[in-house]
Amino acid sequence: MPAITTNDLKTGITLELDNGLFQVLEFQHVKPGKGGAFVRTKLRNVRTGAVLERTFNAGVRVEQAIVERQDMQLLYKDGDDYVFMNTSTYDQINIPKATLGDAADYLVESSVAQVASYQGQIIGVEVPASVELTVTQTEPGVQGDRVSGARKPATLETGKTVQVPLFVETGDRIRVDTRTGEYITRV
Repeated sequence: MPAITTNDLKTGITLELDNGLFQVLEFQHVKPGKGGAFVRTKLRNVRTGAVLERTFNAGVRVEQAIVERQDMQLLYKDGDDYVFMNTSTYDQINIPKATLGDAADYLVESSVAQVASYQGQIIGVEVPASVELTVTQTEPGVQGDRVSGARKPATLETGKTVQVPLFVETGDRIRVDTRTGEYITRV
């Protein structure tokens, strides 16, 4: 594995530290007037999703983990597993729902996602920043109840519930931000 210094950290880099695999969410180089420089980071544990903050001295060597990402298409759901197909080799793999995490709320059959693996073991699935899903159930908006910015719950085809404006109806396709789980627009 390549060793890099904390001065080379960038958002999105995956590091192998003493207690697991971590992805850099944020970093800040701090150069105080007195004393040595240091790097303040916010790291997410790739396996558990827990976020922690850690401070490194500037110039300290850390191990960069080489994570392979491949585009894979979701074929179908098999019990608690999701069956994905590699779009280039057509190999199929089963991924447990626990490994998917929040990505399971945005995946429907034939959707494409990036599957991240480290040393042959699948560590996560990354979905696009926004996805288009169909509303399967929501209450109709009441005539005259058009308060600006009013929202109502809507259940999507994946089972996820999001807050949508009153004009959205059952059967509509909407775009949802996968990072925040919020409604973006109707399509």
